[in-house]
Amino acid sequence: MGWIVLILGLLLWSLAHLFKRVAPEARASVGDAAKGGVALALVVAILLMWWGYRDVLGPVFWGRHPATVGINNLLMIFAVYLFAASGIKTRITGVIRHPQLTAVKLWAVAHILVNGTLEAIVLFGGLLAWAVVEVVVINRAEPKPAPPPPAPMGKEIGAVVGALVVYGLIAGVHYWLGYPAFG
Repeated sequence: MGWIVLILGLLLWSLAHLFKRVAPEARASVGDAAKGGVALALVVAILLMWWGYRDVLGPVFWGRHPATVGINNLLMIFAVYLFAASGIKTRITGVIRHPQLTAVKLWAVAHILVNGTLEAIVLFGGLLAWAVVEVVVINRAEPKPAPPPPAPMGKEIGAVVGALVVYGLIAGVHYWLGYPAFG
């Protein structure tokens, strides 16, 4: 049952995000009312993914290793920075067109690398596949925007400091849940 729930969560997550791009007329016809439905679908998708992931026990292909934990942490710091940079519009957003989706891809790869179980490959690999498809669909639908003007150094520093603080909070939550983020 857990595998079905996990895969349903991944499918719901992907479809809710892709709805706007795959069926723009249908999405436009619903108007702002769709925002609440999409938000609800995403919350349900997260709950299904969590429930499914928690309930399955697949084979372990590789275990945690200090090297993979270190690589995971470096990828995660950069992923959190990309999320911060996308909101603040730092210089990297002029180089990376989709910083949030790139962050999701880094996050997924980092978690596959450090976990090595079938359920991790299905969950994080599914989210990685969604992020790749989302980038392709957006790039086909929308022309590349002009790069933003260079951000002031204060924004750059703010994004780095904010990313480190948020990363520390994420690591703390992982420890609290019983998943040691630093090995």
